Amino acid sequence: MIARISHIGPGRVHVVLPGRPEVTQQHGYFHAGATSAIVDSAGGYAAFTLFPENTEVLTGEYKINLLAPAVGDHIEAVGTVLKSGRTLTVCQLEVFGVQEGRRKPVANGQQTLIPVNRPEQ
Repeated sequence: MIARISHIGPGRVHVVLPGRPEVTQQHGYFHAGATSAIVDSAGGYAAFTLFPENTEVLTGEYKINLLAPAVGDHIEAVGTVLKSGRTLTVCQLEVFGVQEGRRKPVANGQQTLIPVNRPEQ
């Protein structure tokens, strides 16, 4: 299974990525690239839930701190909007390693996003 959205609410989105060899590094931990990719998506979709119609989302910047090796059956990324503005939206980013239902923080960060007009077709 690939990453999937497990929760969508106004200003908050969870993305789950199951463990498998393609997303781990040489020691068996989830790769930082996979961790960063799903949390960027979680924050982007969280911001998008509050954007006006006919807009799309672009990440302007994000910063991730890796707190611990990402281990578990899966990792769960949570994006939460801290402030939704007309031009800039700021999200809190969190990633948890989940093993047998127990969540352990493995990364956190912050993200800035911008709405862009959807191209006309």
